[in-house]
Amino acid sequence: MRKLIFLAAPFALAACSQEAEVEEPAAIEEVETAVLTTANGTVTPMMGEVQSAEGPQGVSSVNADGTFQDMNADGELVSEGTWEVVDGKTCFTPTTEGVDPECWTESEPGEDGSFTAVSDSGAEVTVTPKAAE
Repeated sequence: MRKLIFLAAPFALAACSQEAEVEEPAAIEEVETAVLTTANGTVTPMMGEVQSAEGPQGVSSVNADGTFQDMNADGELVSEGTWEVVDGKTCFTPTTEGVDPECWTESEPGEDGSFTAVSDSGAEVTVTPKAAE
């Protein structure tokens, strides 16, 4: 019986030392992410249905990384690039060939989040937020 106790003691000590060597998981570091908003305070990312006096124009996506995409009413990409707020306007700088940069003055969002935007060239649209699919 004594031999069994002596043999078990080293295994018990080894088990204790292994538990002590286990490292605690690293603490999770909270990282602040910047929240980008358009000139009227709309939080991005935001996807909105765009309509003018002529009818539905398509869907625009304004992303929190400073990029955007515009799709026409048929769902085809017509413009993409970057956006930023400059002098109280939301300005788009397309990387799509043949599409000019343009800044928009936006109204305050309504209860449903929709707003009117007027471009520096005089175009007027209504943007209605679209639920993510």
